[in-house]
Amino acid sequence: MATKKDMWGLSRRQFLHTVAAGAAVAGGATFRELAWAQDSGELVVSNWGGDWSNNVIKALEGPALEQKGVNIRRDLAAAPVRKAKLLAERNLPRGTIDVAHFTDADAYELQIQGALEPIDYSRVPNAAHLLPGMRSPYFVPWMYSGVELIYNPDKIKTPPTSFKDLMNPAYAGKVGLIDQIYFNYLYAYALVGGGSMQNVTPGLAKLLELKRAVQPRIYPSHEQIAAAMSSGEVWISANYKARAAQWTAANLPIRGAYPSEGGIAIQFGVVIPKHARNKELAYRYINEMLAPVAARQISTLTYYAPSTDHAGLPPDLLREIDFTEAQRKQLHYVDYAYAAKNQPQWLEWWNKEIKV
Repeated sequence: MATKKDMWGLSRRQFLHTVAAGAAVAGGATFRELAWAQDSGELVVSNWGGDWSNNVIKALEGPALEQKGVNIRRDLAAAPVRKAKLLAERNLPRGTIDVAHFTDADAYELQIQGALEPIDYSRVPNAAHLLPGMRSPYFVPWMYSGVELIYNPDKIKTPPTSFKDLMNPAYAGKVGLIDQIYFNYLYAYALVGGGSMQNVTPGLAKLLELKRAVQPRIYPSHEQIAAAMSSGEVWISANYKARAAQWTAANLPIRGAYPSEGGIAIQFGVVIPKHARNKELAYRYINEMLAPVAARQISTLTYYAPSTDHAGLPPDLLREIDFTEAQRKQLHYVDYAYAAKNQPQWLEWWNKEIKV
């Protein structure tokens, strides 16, 4: 006996897509809107967990996608775990992740190892509003910031001025570091030790010196160190300017201070893994991510500066999250090739020498 698909040449799902397409055309929808309407499958998003994922849900995934019928399944883990997964799947005929959140340096590492799809910007209309220098062939940035000093003003009355201040023996037992952003400490202490973004070797010795001097507490994530600083368990650390601004606005006893060595710049955004299952929805995700509403909302929630020029942030918020012209000139940018070549060894060293 013939099935319905045999008789009509269409499955029930395909038939419903066709009906939806016809309705869209009748209503004057664009061909891009039509394609998006036809794609009602599942979208798998790889991301960090914790408040980062929660904020992405609030700013983008909930209102712009899930509330409009997109079924999102989230794959949440630390960046090294998620990178390993994408690398393991790069030669499969079909991957399990459709869109993945990473830093600019992580994205470069994945790209040179053949794990990413090139970005077709013709499918991302809002990319026309990316700030100068932020269009990459494999990575779409959503927000940016830089690493600076953060401290508890109730415990440290004079604001710190250098990454060297974390090495002050007076702060023994009160210095906190975050395992999640370990690489930024290598860069920061490379600068302290006379190295550079292309030579972190001097930073390894300085981090060992810091460990001997203050025995830093290592926390897995931003949330944990914020709680530790609020309780007085930790007095000083280094973190993104955006985090300091976010916690200050939340009335936590945490303030930011720009280091004399200059901040460590970073961008956060998304990639499309090689052989992603649902590229149509992945591009819809990226376009919605760059839309003014989502860009404005994520900056309001996280205090990271938007990567686009049409987010329409209130001037007072922009002053809180952006750097001054002088500070921008001092920002240090990651050498992607150098980082990609050395990150596995850096992570091993960090785990053996600092994290233990």
